[in-house]
Amino acid sequence: MPSEEYAELTARIERLERRLEPDSAPVPPESGAGDRFWLLEELRRRTGGSALTYAGLLQLPYGPVAWQMGHDPTEVLERDWVDLAPRIAALGHPVRLRILQLVLRRTATTAAELARTEGLGTTGQVYHHLRQLIAAGWLRSGARGVHEVPVERVVPLLIILAAAS
Repeated sequence: MPSEEYAELTARIERLERRLEPDSAPVPPESGAGDRFWLLEELRRRTGGSALTYAGLLQLPYGPVAWQMGHDPTEVLERDWVDLAPRIAALGHPVRLRILQLVLRRTATTAAELARTEGLGTTGQVYHHLRQLIAAGWLRSGARGVHEVPVERVVPLLIILAAAS
């Protein structure tokens, strides 16, 4: 491989790796590197001006997560939000948020590990919170009682938390 191609490939890999580092700032595409609203400009270009889109690219202990979702803003505004109350309510308890954080970080993934974590309550209380999170779709129970946040829920969860900050 000629050295020019090798250097270009190396630079591209380094840019991608920087995007996956959890503590690094987001790197906008090169075409909009100087534009603060590069994402909004791209949405305008692609949609004509009305879009609700969220995406995320992050590195978790079990590997990278990349997710993108788009919605028609008119449909979101017109839909019955009451149907979303149970899913949103499941996030409204400090213990449930802590459980999600521990599971995402892979600090504790089973009910037994969670029950041994200070501040989460009794084993029965932990099971109650796990049931609520599973019913709302924020957690999934897998083999050997290992819980995980479904990949399609990771970015939406983090966006909700970031928006609440």
